[in-house]
Amino acid sequence: MAMTMHCDIVSAEKQIFEGRVEMVVATGVQGDLGVAPGHAPLLTELIPGPVRCVLDDGQEEVYYVSGGYLEVQSGIVTVLADTAIRAADVDEAAAQKAIEDVQKAIANKDSEFEYSRAAAQLSEAVAQLRALKQLKR
Repeated sequence: MAMTMHCDIVSAEKQIFEGRVEMVVATGVQGDLGVAPGHAPLLTELIPGPVRCVLDDGQEEVYYVSGGYLEVQSGIVTVLADTAIRAADVDEAAAQKAIEDVQKAIANKDSEFEYSRAAAQLSEAVAQLRALKQLKR
């Protein structure tokens, strides 16, 4: 039997996942981070992207988080996300359209154009597609 730890993925709205996992991989501000049983205590900020959980039976589940924090304590990993959804529930067509819309807005910027807002929307849509891509692997 593989070593496991408890994992919770919680958004502002609800708890998305609770269970035993062999590993959690998330996208922190300094890059991808893998957490396995016995990992040192840690608190890190997450950026929009996928969170991959390897369950105790070897299956994988992928979630999309729009940002938040990952905390590691003895035997427990907690993902506190601004928004979290199962990657399978991400609307691929809507994410693609959002990317196209932002790219058009950047190309045709006018006096009311907000670059930082457009960049944030583009980043979120790309992160959603990245979560979908990991799910399809």
